[in-house]
Amino acid sequence: MHGLFKAITISHKKASLQLRGQIALNEEESKALMLKIRESFDVSEVLVLSTCNRTEVYYVSENNLGESIIRLIASQKVLNSTEVLPYFDVIDEHNEAVRYLFEVSMGLHSQVVGDLQIPNQVKHAYQWAADVQMAGPFLHRLLHTIFFTNKKVVQETSFRDGAASTSYATVEVMETFLPLLSNPKVLVVGLGEIGEDVCRTLADKGYKNITITNRTLEKAQKLANELGFEVADYQFVNQNILDADIIISSVRCESPIITKETLKNKTLAVKYLIDLSVPNSIATDIEEVAGVVAYNLDEIQRRANEALQRRMEAIPQVLDIISDAIGEFNNWSQEMIVSPTIQKLKGALEQIRKEEMARFVKELSVEEAEKMEKITASMMQKIIKLPVIQLKAACKRGEAETLIDVLNDLFNLEKQTV
Repeated sequence: MHGLFKAITISHKKASLQLRGQIALNEEESKALMLKIRESFDVSEVLVLSTCNRTEVYYVSENNLGESIIRLIASQKVLNSTEVLPYFDVIDEHNEAVRYLFEVSMGLHSQVVGDLQIPNQVKHAYQWAADVQMAGPFLHRLLHTIFFTNKKVVQETSFRDGAASTSYATVEVMETFLPLLSNPKVLVVGLGEIGEDVCRTLADKGYKNITITNRTLEKAQKLANELGFEVADYQFVNQNILDADIIISSVRCESPIITKETLKNKTLAVKYLIDLSVPNSIATDIEEVAGVVAYNLDEIQRRANEALQRRMEAIPQVLDIISDAIGEFNNWSQEMIVSPTIQKLKGALEQIRKEEMARFVKELSVEEAEKMEKITASMMQKIIKLPVIQLKAACKRGEAETLIDVLNDLFNLEKQTV
């Protein structure tokens, strides 16, 4: 297995949002791609990871299939493969591909470092691979090692502390209000990049009772259908604002759309407003209205920047944890090379033992035969112990192939089946 793990990747580092959107694969498309790869190429295991920021295929094969898999994706998405090829990176070296998947899964390569969504996205990709029987012993062990490593990163570092993106910081601020409100109504005004990110973050965290409104009704309806939110007509935005308990505004406008005049008919209930717009979409004097608490983009960004700084400072710790995990995983991976030989050797010795037992057992009583069975079985265990120890040690020295060849010649193991 060692030396056979490879990957291809397209991400925000090289590709535009538009191109990433064209390449992105949903669950059905990911599973179809894995089955097509198995049908078309000599691969034993495949993992497809596709998010808004990256689409990646990890696979186990003796052959370097990167360019062929990229062309397959382009064909599936009806794109010109020659045009998309330059935006992909191909990783054909085993150790580099293993480390890359570890680092991606921890969020080190995310647009927002330490992205809180990526561990679940990797889990979904793993589940899809298992669903179509494309996750074998190597991926099972690798992914479970990654999940364990992620828990260790959370427990031992500050890498996942706080909200390091504007959308997560916004929701984090909103969550400070929730204990003070009973089943609050949340209104998101404006669906630019930040507004849409906030909506997706709210959905990822399982929040309900969310209404979205946007100047373009079609865009609001599409996003609401996807996330299970309600839609309000933008022409009634002032009334929607009065009806909501929490308003998150990211409208692009020349002057504020939410002013003291907008709230002149508000009830006595406290209303929380978060302004993510530049220029401001909420008047700076809005807190002069009784029962209004307001946050602006600078305050949200300060929270996000502080969290991001803590994450950046924790990166050396995260890399050390990853290196330790990879070391342990590689020990297991290397031992997989000699596992078939060990099983064949055990089979060959067991066959010799049984043949010799068969020659003499007829001359023995039942009691004597039972004793002989125990004695010879014990002898076999002791005989095989040293070769097994030597094989595992040879793995760590990178000399396993030589010893495997010697054992194959000595015991004619090529004829043995595992």
